[in-house]
Amino acid sequence: MQRFNKTILVAFLGLLLTAGCNDILEETTRERFEPGFFKTEEGVVGGLTGLYANLRRVYGQPYYYNATETGTDEYTYGSQADGNFQAADLSGLGIPDAQNSRFDVLWNESYSAINSASAIIANGTEAAMPDELIAEARFFRAYGYALLVQTFGGVPLDLGGGELEFNTAPSLKSVRNTVPEVYTRGVFPDLEQAVEDLPDNPRVIGGVTKNVARLILSKAYLTYAWWLENPNNIPTYPETDRTDPDGMSATQYYQLAYDVATAGIDNPGPYSLQPTYYDVNLAQNDRNSEIMLWADHTEYSAKYNEGNVTGWNGGDAQNQSVWMVTCYFHITKASSDPATWSPVDAFFRTVQAGQAYSRQWSRMAPSIGVFTNTFADKTTDSRFDGTFTSVYRATWNYNTSRTETELYGANFLPIAPNEPVLSFIPSDPGGILYDDTYNDGTEAGYLPGRADFVVPIDKISRGVFPGLWKLGPYRQGKDYNDDKVSSSRPYNILKFSELYFVAAEAAVKGASGIYTARQLINVIRGRAGMWRYDVSQDMERIEDNSAAMQAATPATIDINYILDERSREYFGEGYRWFDLARTQKWEEYAGTYQISPTVGDTPATVNREIEPYMYLRPIPQGQLDRMDGDEAYKDNYQNPGYE
Repeated sequence: MQRFNKTILVAFLGLLLTAGCNDILEETTRERFEPGFFKTEEGVVGGLTGLYANLRRVYGQPYYYNATETGTDEYTYGSQADGNFQAADLSGLGIPDAQNSRFDVLWNESYSAINSASAIIANGTEAAMPDELIAEARFFRAYGYALLVQTFGGVPLDLGGGELEFNTAPSLKSVRNTVPEVYTRGVFPDLEQAVEDLPDNPRVIGGVTKNVARLILSKAYLTYAWWLENPNNIPTYPETDRTDPDGMSATQYYQLAYDVATAGIDNPGPYSLQPTYYDVNLAQNDRNSEIMLWADHTEYSAKYNEGNVTGWNGGDAQNQSVWMVTCYFHITKASSDPATWSPVDAFFRTVQAGQAYSRQWSRMAPSIGVFTNTFADKTTDSRFDGTFTSVYRATWNYNTSRTETELYGANFLPIAPNEPVLSFIPSDPGGILYDDTYNDGTEAGYLPGRADFVVPIDKISRGVFPGLWKLGPYRQGKDYNDDKVSSSRPYNILKFSELYFVAAEAAVKGASGIYTARQLINVIRGRAGMWRYDVSQDMERIEDNSAAMQAATPATIDINYILDERSREYFGEGYRWFDLARTQKWEEYAGTYQISPTVGDTPATVNREIEPYMYLRPIPQGQLDRMDGDEAYKDNYQNPGYE
């Protein structure tokens, strides 16, 4: 099977220089590694660097990002969506299939990493390399399988060289293992060993540790427990009984998830929660103590960034996720005349202006329910403010060719640099005027006495909606204004906060220990009540609402409450489809949504057709095309419903 045809490990970025711990892994380009190279410590370290670099080809990749978010309660397709995004929405414009499902990114890159990890494990173990180095490879192999098995069901453990062996010979055949086989042979053993062998502190900044392995192990136990329980009778493939080979029950696996997650909380190592939610996602605070794993990028080197840092089309490893969820705010214009509307292209610059600004490419749009339900509390809870750009400000002063001290916006009122130009207001107060000529086609309206154009957040459209501040790009200097360059910020993958959510979810499912589900969630909610900066107002805000947030938590919480809190905490970060699929709540949460045809219109309710078979994603067509065998063989390999 040529997708697994890796006669040698190809590493697009290679050798780690161990002279010190820098913010990014120091990488030297190598064309390829021979298997024997992994019998040296230099080779093992170089191969591990390739595994970290491989994260960039998944996390921040825009089409994979779409696959994890579009079609959930968080996102629908936007005004600039192509067929990939429309099909993912399941709302009548197509359905994901083997050709258009962009989970192919996960399949292709995960198997590349898995095969690389197996090479490091096999050769490094034979050469008696340090256990802690081999444990990093074990982590990456198990992590890849944990993602694959939740996404596709049972997947191959044998890539052509034997089960969990490095593939050194081309193979055009493949046999899918069952879900229990993947978990109990391909996920749990490697992660359990990694917890034993990894150090408490990372070998390099951003390297995996004992607690990183605990987080993925606890999530794997939790997901497998849900699979064993199967509360909504979702089909699996290859077909198999929902029984564990070792005779353990779902209840026992929920307890394991709880135990491992709480062990991570009690033994944090170098990780800790940030004092405020704002601090978690602030660009100037990237790689903070809460972030346990990230796909790294840098604005200082195209080679180490694996993406162009000065122009368009930087390659497959660019971080372009935030482009997909950014509306065309820049077409809101200013007037240079206080009496006559003569729009000039002056209000907005983009990347140069900071984290609130990005290239606009409205491929995805949040549904109205995000703002009316998920983030209903926008004043006590800081997470709405720390997630979205709800106010866009004038930034023409970044353009050195412009000398105006003020320009004119709605009602011909003056606007100075950094003052609001486009604001998303909590609801429609009535009396908003909409004039496409006046606001140059943004769909935004205006209210008497206000210089900024306004959009009621409960009547957003597919083309005009708040951007995702938390993922926004950031540049160190102010001499840069090319909005076509991808983000050079790291893409956050794993966070220390999730240990609290895993333990709380397991507790809701019956696990027990010294922490109740409410206590665990209230740690997160208490932090959400802490403010130190107001993004929308662009000013300091010192406020402690933690007691009020915690008091508002129900005495007994259920899985729906956990899912709601997870969306508030991790909105738009690529978690949502996995959360809804794990808990079998996808149809319940995302079966309908609301969006306005145009800003200000009465919201339309849109129905989705989410069938049970869709809880497994289709095996990519590219995989099937590279396999020997007739159509019946390939149909049998494919997940039912996608033949």
